[in-house]
Amino acid sequence: MKFSSLTAVFDPSPPISHDPEITGLAYDSRRVTPGALFFALRGVAVDGHRFIEQAVTSGAVAVVLEDPAFAPSGIPWVAVSDARLALARMAALYYGDPTAGIPVVGITGTNGKTTTTYLVEAMLAAAGIQAAVLGTISYRFGDFELPAPHTTPESADLQKILRELVDRGARGIVMEVSSHALEQRRADGCRFDVGVFSNLTPEHLDYHRDMAAYLASKRRLFSDLLIPDAGKPRRRAVINSDDPAGVELAAAAACPVITYGLDSSADLTVRNPVCSVAGISGTLVTPAGEFPFRSEMLGRFNLYNIMAAAGAGIALGLSLDAIRAGIETHRKVPGRMERVPNDRGVTLLVDYAHTSDALENVLKTVCALDGQRIITVFGCGGDRDRTKRPVMAEVAGRYSDLTIITSDNPRTEEPAAIINEVRTGILPLALREYHVDDLLETSRRDVPTEFEKGFITVENRRDAIRLAVRFSRPGDIVLLAGKGHEDYQILGTTKHHFDDREVAAAAFQAESV
Repeated sequence: MKFSSLTAVFDPSPPISHDPEITGLAYDSRRVTPGALFFALRGVAVDGHRFIEQAVTSGAVAVVLEDPAFAPSGIPWVAVSDARLALARMAALYYGDPTAGIPVVGITGTNGKTTTTYLVEAMLAAAGIQAAVLGTISYRFGDFELPAPHTTPESADLQKILRELVDRGARGIVMEVSSHALEQRRADGCRFDVGVFSNLTPEHLDYHRDMAAYLASKRRLFSDLLIPDAGKPRRRAVINSDDPAGVELAAAAACPVITYGLDSSADLTVRNPVCSVAGISGTLVTPAGEFPFRSEMLGRFNLYNIMAAAGAGIALGLSLDAIRAGIETHRKVPGRMERVPNDRGVTLLVDYAHTSDALENVLKTVCALDGQRIITVFGCGGDRDRTKRPVMAEVAGRYSDLTIITSDNPRTEEPAAIINEVRTGILPLALREYHVDDLLETSRRDVPTEFEKGFITVENRRDAIRLAVRFSRPGDIVLLAGKGHEDYQILGTTKHHFDDREVAAAAFQAESV
């Protein structure tokens, strides 16, 4: 594709000196191949303008930049006001606009995005539409699957992946859209039919200045990327009206809105909802009609995910039969309230809850399961939002009989330092602080089951999970929170294989020997 053809996405198109053939797009100078168009992006820590010369040396034949002072000599370049936006639009054009002719659902919010994507996928399948899913767990369609280093990839990678998924037969796209992606224009080349908002609670405040900035990033999906046009004139927003942020987003939406909720006057709701150890049931009331349903999922928060997905189904014009079938055939999402089988009579659940709100929602659900005791193992990631650390500890301590504070992904921070910050949140509860020997003595089978509510810190996550399993008794509920589907732990800058589910299963096996 000619360079001039790509610059045609701008109105007016910036002038260019000559017109090379573009054989690839690159925003990382280390990934430039001969014939590539290089985009000089300004990042949080690195400015791509500094690497233009390296990109040219590696074979870049044209450059898109923001500061003409860095313009290269000998090859064409264009200056734009927003290089990330240019990359998103030009990548979509370069890869043939893969989302132009198929239904595309984008889901944003702090919690619930992944589960909602799986539910929407199931509803589309019931309607005869085989959709691809992109999100926190993976980017997949049928048997084809790619790992997901980011919830929403950089726009050039995103459009390339979308092209491959469509070429493989995907006739719909369901994707999580993160606040980082919206802020950094990664999704601006996507042609969304439906945007879904789940909720907004404190998260990513290490990146966003405050909650107002965090909300502003979410707003872009509804105000900027859902404007009806000739290609997609029936765009819709599906918004949780029980969340105060949802009210603001609904007011800012550039298209008609379908609201959902239980506590507010909403377009879509559930009448007579029941959440129990057996799952969720009720009557789903929608603008297109109503029907009774049952789901094997657990908890009030999953009731909201069901409503969000059903709203997307209504917005896409799916039948009520397809929406109901999607709800009732959906079984589980990896690492979301996922059970680890064992012969000890212990209910062990692995969940991705890594914010205070998500952890509280999960623990409220766990409390309703009528277990003997609740044992929660959790930690907080390093090099991430530090404000949530003590808050998560307070939540865990409030709902759990035993809280085991451990490591998550420490990254470049000292695990002990993270744990100390987490620990400050549980101290005001005045719970007993245990030591390992205390719990090992209590875990002996001939010791009575009476136990004083408390907490313990165990830096090594494997040891923490083993301790939770060893301490547990039949009827107890053990929650391993924070990592969910992840099969790695990041120590320093290196990923090491680590899967909560595998570690827990091995711990049960060792206890049964």
